[in-house]
Amino acid sequence: MSGRVYEWKNLGDSRTVKADVVIVGTGCGGSTLAYELSKNGKKVILIEEGGYYHTGTFDNRELNMAGKISAERNMATDVSGTVNLVYGKNVGGASVHYWADSYRTPEDRLDLWKKEYGIYGHSSEDLSSHWKELDEVLNVHPAKEEYHNKMNQLVRKACKSLGWEGNPVPQARKNCQKSGHCMQGCMYGAKQSQLVTHIPKAMALGTDIYADCKATRLELKGDKVEFLEAVMIDRPSGKKSGITLRFEASVFAIAAGGFGSSTFLLRNGWKKKLPALVEYLAINPSPFVHALYEEPIVQWRNIPSAFGVEEFRLARFKENGSYIEGGFLIMANQLQPGSLSALIPGFGFEHREIMKQLNHVGGTIGWIDDVPSELGNISVNSSGKRAVTYHFGKLTKEVLKDCIRKQVLLNFKAGAKWILLPDLKRTKIFSEKEIDKIDRLELRPASMMMAAPHPAGGCRMGQDPSRSVVNWKHRVHGLKNLYVSDSSVFPTGVSVDPSYTIMAFSKQAAKFILED
Repeated sequence: MSGRVYEWKNLGDSRTVKADVVIVGTGCGGSTLAYELSKNGKKVILIEEGGYYHTGTFDNRELNMAGKISAERNMATDVSGTVNLVYGKNVGGASVHYWADSYRTPEDRLDLWKKEYGIYGHSSEDLSSHWKELDEVLNVHPAKEEYHNKMNQLVRKACKSLGWEGNPVPQARKNCQKSGHCMQGCMYGAKQSQLVTHIPKAMALGTDIYADCKATRLELKGDKVEFLEAVMIDRPSGKKSGITLRFEASVFAIAAGGFGSSTFLLRNGWKKKLPALVEYLAINPSPFVHALYEEPIVQWRNIPSAFGVEEFRLARFKENGSYIEGGFLIMANQLQPGSLSALIPGFGFEHREIMKQLNHVGGTIGWIDDVPSELGNISVNSSGKRAVTYHFGKLTKEVLKDCIRKQVLLNFKAGAKWILLPDLKRTKIFSEKEIDKIDRLELRPASMMMAAPHPAGGCRMGQDPSRSVVNWKHRVHGLKNLYVSDSSVFPTGVSVDPSYTIMAFSKQAAKFILED
């Protein structure tokens, strides 16, 4: 029997709902977990605080889609206002607005997690069968030539000229129409998000979805979760309705995302019993640069990240431990005109002159592999509002500057006339001879715009309950039937887009749940 979607407008009265497994969150973690458990005969319920929007409701308009598929309309920041926190709040989670990059977890990262954090059951061998199935379900393949827009072509050519390692980025797409509206959701259903892959597959096997449903409290009885309380959200007003739900199940899983899962457990008052909760937060800081080219770029068409510069994925250090370079990926950036205009610094005449040449504005973005000793954390104030604090330590600032420096070199090699940094001083660089301007960047709070699209940690996996929240089987320390299945369990950042790792880990989590 197929499952169904319950929403704010069709649920009816308050009630108690029973299932084998209740999962909070419908992104890459929750949806994959639901599908795996449904395949094994479990009655699964998915709970999602955001709304349910099928692809027929997408219109490719930036403001409209930000309201539908991006939490806080993409306006959330850390406490300093420096970093834009990018995450989903809709059925399908961040996968609906992600770029569809689908990297397998680097083997060196899996080895690190096993050696340093005691993460067993997640080796390359353990995940190998999952990659094969995910490749088939999500149609993952390296980006073909026809999907390299002008900026990707320039990045690829410049990367080769500089002698840097780079490759086409593996993509989860099918029949892509090259519209460029990946961050606005894909109205064509070509981007293989959870909305068009694992969710319909799970529903075909009986999984029900409760959208507009905010999980509020876990009730414990001994060492088990007895039930989960939730309240329906009136979507038009965004306020809590009078409809409450009580979910009862044998197993509960939290998959509310890198920012959401640890925050939910913190609001339940669990910090004392789980000291590592909301700590060790990685955010994948993403500095970007704008570049003006002689030729038209039109960066907002075709797919965003067809080619990736992988030369500097791992940081390099001297024998004495001092930093040399690296610790990031670089790709062509893609922003729609509205977002691009907001992120080009300046006002008045100066800004207007750049906007007149918008078709010629290209640029790149870097994905920083968070420094494990300089991670952030999450807190909640007395009213329940979340605050994200990230520590831009000495090494993190060195990595950031090197990432910006490499992007400037790449864009000049690609033929840029001049480069504009998104800092408060609107730093312009007109040639490689001026690259030392980057060394003078202060990188103090709110001095430069950047994003945080790939959070990790907060419910870190590990053996020691004083330094982790879940064990290597994804089960919360001290509880028999509560699991976490999303990027919040990662001990560190992944060093590549985490989406595929989340899905593979969630398949392993399903295996452990079934075994238990």
